[in-house]
Amino acid sequence: MSDIDTSWQPRHHPADKAAFVMAATGESVSFAALEARANQGAHLLRAMGIETGAHIAILMENRREMLEVCFAADRAGVYYTTISTHLGPEEIAYILKDCDAQLLITSDRFAGIIAKLQTDFGKALAVRVVGGGAEGLPSWDHGVADRPTTPIPDEAQGLDMLYSSGTTGRPKGIKWPLEPAPLGTRTMLVNLLADLFGYGPDTRYLSTAPLYHAAPLRHSMVTIKSGGTAVVMDRFDAEEALRLIEEHRITHSQWVPTMFVRLLKLPQEVREKYNLSSMQMAVHAAAPCPIEVKHEMLEWWGDIIHEYYAGTENNGFTAITSGEWRGHPGSVGRAKLGVIHICGETGEELPVGQEGEIFFENGHQFAYHKDPEKTRRATNEKGWTTLGDIGRVDAEGYLYLTDRKSFMIISGGVNVYPQETEDTLLNHPAVLDAAVIGIPHEDFGEAVHAVVQLLPDVDASDELRDALFEFCRTKLSSIKCPRSIEFRKRLPRTETGKLHKRLLRDEYLAPR
Repeated sequence: MSDIDTSWQPRHHPADKAAFVMAATGESVSFAALEARANQGAHLLRAMGIETGAHIAILMENRREMLEVCFAADRAGVYYTTISTHLGPEEIAYILKDCDAQLLITSDRFAGIIAKLQTDFGKALAVRVVGGGAEGLPSWDHGVADRPTTPIPDEAQGLDMLYSSGTTGRPKGIKWPLEPAPLGTRTMLVNLLADLFGYGPDTRYLSTAPLYHAAPLRHSMVTIKSGGTAVVMDRFDAEEALRLIEEHRITHSQWVPTMFVRLLKLPQEVREKYNLSSMQMAVHAAAPCPIEVKHEMLEWWGDIIHEYYAGTENNGFTAITSGEWRGHPGSVGRAKLGVIHICGETGEELPVGQEGEIFFENGHQFAYHKDPEKTRRATNEKGWTTLGDIGRVDAEGYLYLTDRKSFMIISGGVNVYPQETEDTLLNHPAVLDAAVIGIPHEDFGEAVHAVVQLLPDVDASDELRDALFEFCRTKLSSIKCPRSIEFRKRLPRTETGKLHKRLLRDEYLAPR
């Protein structure tokens, strides 16, 4: 935690001004309404025994209550974990157990899986549901209705604890220290975003992605806390995004490269139909943006496009403006948080221009929840930390990413980690070995592709391929399931069992 700014809360902004708007329904929530509902939520948390430093989880589609619950937790001094709505019951249960959630707040959309979760957890996990379609389940709406709209007496600054999957197994929570601090204490990340991207009272921010992701959630909350207005889409649609920019006179927005691709594929007459002159800054991250795509976006929107590179861990942060990018095409910028070091396989620092693992010195310290070994592996003997990404730095300090974190797949801006999919395939009785890689995809950047080696007495067939697709769908969320499967007699492994995924990926990248 860092600076304290007691004005940096909804209660200190014009009461009748819109704090956020739900684009799909047009529902507008004023700062006064957000303040009242966040206070009521904080009172309910205390009434349920959720004290400072405790942990809650939120499983919800983009809807009004999502932000209101986050603001309630934010002022009750608790950790709050937002869970992807694309995960299956087993994956959700794992995160709930791992983060030690005392309470799950979800929507009636997920009523069908709540009964199973309650069976698994019993009284160890309380559940509250928003919406009217979950008969018989405890209602968050009813619980907050009669609570005071004034602040709880023991307000404290809360903190998110979001999950970023590892490349070998289950997701891990990114945990920062939650030190006792007054409400309004600004974190390092908040100061960085507010200063770098200029969020303030005049900001009108378009959130194009699910709020359970780190960037949409954090940028939306920073906008609201600084007195601006966030316009939240329920799902991304290219033309609808342009229409909302015009309607709400959007000044700031955030995108992933897949969204840029879909915007550029709109007919020219549609692209020219909307007035986008209000936009001052369009920020993109989450995945490398093809140079040709970015050139086209710059030609269309002008030099308002900013890019950054960071992980949920926020151990370091780089950023680059449009003007800088034109001079350094393909770069993700220079360090704004931490000092960049490129290191070789034995830990030695490499000269300018050479590729190696990216480390940050003096970045924000973090830990992987309940996984000290993974935390240790991300830290070298000098105390520098890494996300495992590979890149190089030029003579001016600009960073270029040249490889992905342990062959992580980024599909449509969403991180997909192959190990869990590989493990699922290996559990099928016909499979001897499996490798999952990302292959080029025009719309999504990368698509999940599985290479499967069958048992010696099993014959490859279209029927078996379909059976493997179905097997994955019963075990994994859709984003983790292969979009294509091929059969091979053997996979490229060393004598020690190490899989040469690079050899597989190069086969698909070479034609490009």
